[in-house]
Amino acid sequence: MQTSPRSLAAGRDVFLDLVRAGAILAVVLQHWLMPVLAFDGTTIATGNALTTPGWWAFTWLSQVMPLVFFAGGAANLLSLRRAASTRAWLAARAQRLLLPVLPLAAVWLVVPEALRELGVPEQPVAVAGSIAGQLLWFLAVYLVTVLLAPVMAAAHRRWGLAVPVLLTAAAAVVDVARFGVAAEVGYLNAVFVWVAVHQLGFCYVEGPLAGLGRRAALGLAATGFGGAAVLVTSGPYAASMIGMPGAPMSNMSPPTMVLVAVALGQLGLLLAARPALTAFAARPPVAAALGWLGARFMSIYLWHMPALIVVTGVAVLGFGYATPEPGTPEWLAAAPVWLVLAAGVLLALLRVVAGVEARRPARSAPPALPQLVVAMTLGAAGLLGLAARGFTTPVDGGWQAGPLPWVALVLGGFLLARRALDVAELAGRALAVWQRARRVAP
Repeated sequence: MQTSPRSLAAGRDVFLDLVRAGAILAVVLQHWLMPVLAFDGTTIATGNALTTPGWWAFTWLSQVMPLVFFAGGAANLLSLRRAASTRAWLAARAQRLLLPVLPLAAVWLVVPEALRELGVPEQPVAVAGSIAGQLLWFLAVYLVTVLLAPVMAAAHRRWGLAVPVLLTAAAAVVDVARFGVAAEVGYLNAVFVWVAVHQLGFCYVEGPLAGLGRRAALGLAATGFGGAAVLVTSGPYAASMIGMPGAPMSNMSPPTMVLVAVALGQLGLLLAARPALTAFAARPPVAAALGWLGARFMSIYLWHMPALIVVTGVAVLGFGYATPEPGTPEWLAAAPVWLVLAAGVLLALLRVVAGVEARRPARSAPPALPQLVVAMTLGAAGLLGLAARGFTTPVDGGWQAGPLPWVALVLGGFLLARRALDVAELAGRALAVWQRARRVAP
């Protein structure tokens, strides 16, 4: 049995840092390389390179959201153990998740109209606003997962590995109902699937995954990927772990139990390589890079798609560039240039916005638990609304049809998580306003 290679300095686990950094880099590179773009003067076509025959196999490794939830679960349990109180922990987590969204929202409240004033046709404007908001689904689900974390930590202490097993079983039941009764039922798995994977992070900190040897880890990888292969070949599940345009179903939206199997496969491979990965992460240049990425994780995630939009606007709409056929020598030659351009824009954006992520949460007394529940629920609802509707207001719609109501929910959630409200004081102020209104009423 191996012991968990946690760095005692600063209570950090460099393996988790490396997993999280690798996951965010994989997300960025995949999102920058997937689009197959062309513009005919009024409409931008947005294909997906992963629809190339056979390329679905890459998604079994490149779909790294399970690793993000796993690393988040481990980090959350470690920090929750060190927190002064559950309320303080929830308040800090809510602020750190919601605050970096506010600059993005502020920019995108004005960008669509600015693009229209520059003469950009309506369809590309709508596509840009949609893409800028789509990835907020992750923060919405993760916020709910964080809210549930104290309860799930207590469940982990009592039942251990049985918790993710039961959550996976619940996800299987939801899948059966999704394919046999009503497709909408599948969205329950946004909780069951991702909380199950988040719970695997708990099992890494305190549980069977903590001391998994190389042979056992490889067995876990074989079991996970083998289980996913059986489900895909014998069931209604898609082969790709990323939603594909025109596909009859998606394993991601809503998530299916296949993602839990893929998560086990990916974790098995990483845990088998953990000693080598830990040694690699300890090298000074790598450690410095991990520190830089870790301090900007949220900003990179939120702004890498706006960076892609900028490059697309200049190259595709401005100069008529069209993506070569994926996999061809022309595509392979153009991909590095495309990545360098997008990375340059992202780095410029990070110089402006990354300081927001570095701000410490409010040091005042944390709000009461009911207020935090309301705050995080409002924030998650606002993020889901932006993910579903995007940042573009329809030309024939009023402000209520655009992103402003959803942004207001996110802002309200952040403010409620930041400061404890004095209910008696608020009630007194409301009564005073009502009394003044009665006096001036005709």
